[in-house]
Amino acid sequence: MAATGSSPGFRVRRVYDPPEAGDGVRVLVDRLWPRGLSKERAAVDEWPKDLTPSNELRTWYHAHPDQYADFAARYRTELTAPPAEPPAQHLRALARTTTVTLLTAVKDPAHSHVPVLLAHLQP
Repeated sequence: MAATGSSPGFRVRRVYDPPEAGDGVRVLVDRLWPRGLSKERAAVDEWPKDLTPSNELRTWYHAHPDQYADFAARYRTELTAPPAEPPAQHLRALARTTTVTLLTAVKDPAHSHVPVLLAHLQP
């Protein structure tokens, strides 16, 4: 599903933005499906929920948005658990040969789980 001319590696976009030719493999990295977005419009190729923050961690962070460092540390711990490793290895392998676009519905991806996940996926 890689687009012609896309370069290997990861990029991050909001899932609400229209798909682009350079997106390559589009991977939703949110635990919940984005509100008000049809599956056709989202054009998501994969949705590895084991790589997303658990429901418990998501709920905790929404109640404590000022504790990002704690959230990031807890999420890093979740990413080292056995269920997260196969999908992480899969995305790393894809990114060696094509663009993998991590999609999220969060309004501020820089202050979300996405940078933690991206750092975990980088070689």
